[in-house]
Amino acid sequence: MNHLNIVKKHIDHILLGQILLITAIGMVMLYSASSAQSINLTSGESNSIYFTAHIKRLIIALGLMTGFILYDYRKFKRIALYLVGISFALLIISLIIKFVSGSNFPGRWIHIGPLTFQPSDFARLSMIIYLAAYLDINQRKITDFTYGLFTPISILALICTLIVLQPDFSTAMVIGCIGFVILFVGGAKISHLAACGSIAMIISVPVMMLKSYRLQRVIAWLNQDDSSISTNYQAAQSLISLGNGGLFGMGLGESIQKDQFLPTPHTDFIFAIIGEETGFLGCMILIFLFILVYRRIIKIARECTDPFGIFLSVGIGFNLIFYTFINIAVVTGILPVTGLQIPMVSYGGSGLVITLSSIGILLNISQRKRSLVIAERKTRKMYG
Repeated sequence: MNHLNIVKKHIDHILLGQILLITAIGMVMLYSASSAQSINLTSGESNSIYFTAHIKRLIIALGLMTGFILYDYRKFKRIALYLVGISFALLIISLIIKFVSGSNFPGRWIHIGPLTFQPSDFARLSMIIYLAAYLDINQRKITDFTYGLFTPISILALICTLIVLQPDFSTAMVIGCIGFVILFVGGAKISHLAACGSIAMIISVPVMMLKSYRLQRVIAWLNQDDSSISTNYQAAQSLISLGNGGLFGMGLGESIQKDQFLPTPHTDFIFAIIGEETGFLGCMILIFLFILVYRRIIKIARECTDPFGIFLSVGIGFNLIFYTFINIAVVTGILPVTGLQIPMVSYGGSGLVITLSSIGILLNISQRKRSLVIAERKTRKMYG
């Protein structure tokens, strides 16, 4: 008789090595990019205040990654809807805090004692897990809009709406794109997704214009040569940083722009400092590493015959490469300023934790493979 058997393999050591290498590069570059900001913030007492905080968060993130490597990823299927429920509750709480604190208070973070995290980061991973689980259970229904696609699209739209209200328009758009990619891979009809995407775009335009700074970013991007537009300052300084680096860079720690010229050099625009200090060559090495990681994730998805594991791998992989592409595109002036960070390199607590937790899930998928084991007794009798 035919039966399914779970065959355990070793974790993908190549993917793990690539991730640890990118994380190590991120540590070095974050220390360099944040040193001037740290000195300015502490009045010259320390040049490593951001680096120290990053190391503490990295330890937590690596611990969670290790835990998820050991945790059977298939168990997430049973709690996927609960994770979305928690995300919904956290986003509501952040909006309540925003309302109570005043209209000028951003609702993107929740503060619990010394801990600060962004509910949208947790919602991003939760939606990937939920969509993967939904597609695994309802794969035959997904081509039907009413009984298949409507439910995940509605939940995705609700989560994105709550994130927009924080306000965090860029993250909502990215989560929406990730969701559409997972649904497309899961077999949803292109016509259904195109219709939903068109409605989302029609709604997004007026929503984007509700906040003046969003419109200013687009106007500034369309008029990058106009120095009279204040929003152009950050983008212009980023390009100056990249230009300073040339082919081989000015050397580690030798950036000029990070010293109060380029705002947030250790977060959204750390890639500009990488370009200034390590040059075009250093930038290409980092981009090449991310491409290798993405290729490795696709390999994991292709080797996995468990639909839940496939959809989960695709979602996590696209999330990682999409964030990377958008950040680099913003720094190089291809896209308007968004505020999205580059995974495992930029300074940021919850983003780092969620990214490495996702990698832990991927590594767990890589060591588990469903294989069809065929009884061979009858075959042996037939062929001797």
